[in-house]
Amino acid sequence: MALDFTFTDEQRMLEDSVYKWATNWLEPQMEHMYEIDEMPKDLFKQTGDLGINGIVFDEKYGGAGLGYIETLLAYETIARVSNALSMTVGASQTLCFDNFRRNATEEQRAYVLPKAVTGEWIGCLGITEPNAGSDAMSMATKAEKKGDKYIINGSKIFITNGPVAQFMVFYAKTDPAAGPKGISTFFFEVDKVKGVKFEKIKKWGMRTSPTALVTFEDMEVPAENLIGGLNKGVAVLTSGLCTERITLSGCTLGGQRSCLELSLKYAKERVQFGKPIASFQTIQEKLANMYCGYKAGKFLAYSAAAYCDTLTNKSGGKGTDLDRMAAAALLFNGEMGTKIGLDAIQIFGGYGYCTEYAISRHFLDQKLWEIGAGTSEIRRMIIARELMRDDFKSGL
Repeated sequence: MALDFTFTDEQRMLEDSVYKWATNWLEPQMEHMYEIDEMPKDLFKQTGDLGINGIVFDEKYGGAGLGYIETLLAYETIARVSNALSMTVGASQTLCFDNFRRNATEEQRAYVLPKAVTGEWIGCLGITEPNAGSDAMSMATKAEKKGDKYIINGSKIFITNGPVAQFMVFYAKTDPAAGPKGISTFFFEVDKVKGVKFEKIKKWGMRTSPTALVTFEDMEVPAENLIGGLNKGVAVLTSGLCTERITLSGCTLGGQRSCLELSLKYAKERVQFGKPIASFQTIQEKLANMYCGYKAGKFLAYSAAAYCDTLTNKSGGKGTDLDRMAAAALLFNGEMGTKIGLDAIQIFGGYGYCTEYAISRHFLDQKLWEIGAGTSEIRRMIIARELMRDDFKSGL
């Protein structure tokens, strides 16, 4: 990909095929599905047929063997129709299954990943807890070893895909006295365990993307369901945050693009005082700012994805340029998405407040990206930390 965002022929074909599917299959359902807050049936089998499940997975697992640029592009393109469902796909494929892929054994990967690629399995990732949000390391969920099993007690909240998932990766304290150094990573198949409950959470935005409160009450998981090593959970957790923030920037980018496109079309058609409102400077200013914001955010996100694709070790984390770039991509795009959404609603006026107009759901979905995947405040802390490290050079 060139710096002017001229995609390769393969990338352009990917974008075209995803957008055609999204407009033909997804768009006609969205108003109704958003109203009733349900995920379209067979969503993941549809994305599996498209070839966008497991974009970065090796071909031996059924994946496409591509990179995070292509992942970001796919998520942005889905989000041009539905920010919420783009997030749902990303939560399963990147947060859950890609993080699993990078830390599991070969035997575990061979069993799990093909089911993720076909869409047979939907995945979810459990980090956040009712009393452990930005301070994720203060999680209270515990895993106690008893024989060849671990007994899990605790809860996770705001878990995307929880109500519909067949597979979950989550973090728990295996040595509570050790603090962050006592966290481990586990996985389980939902239909093979007892003692776990998924309760759907009602939201005013990101509807159609199912979210759950997950409660563990003496849930038993086999000891072999530990991944990444005992008490090595922090390394697993942080290794997935950079690719999460980079690729999920595509969700807000797709929403931004649709806000601009829909606002431009509406402004040209809406006539007041005898002429289209697009002729008024106040509207032109909003459209110009929306365009600049989207293009700037696109550069931050895709340059971070391109950089990530060049790295052998894509874990990121404290002390890496990738951590700074990933945080910056989602920080800027999250806040810009809210601003662009607000401007779009203002251009549409009263019609923007009506649910039959797609612009309303694009706006409602955007605010989440100032909160999810690490709040804007946490992202600023990460960026500042990396700017101030002793070995930081002028590689801006």
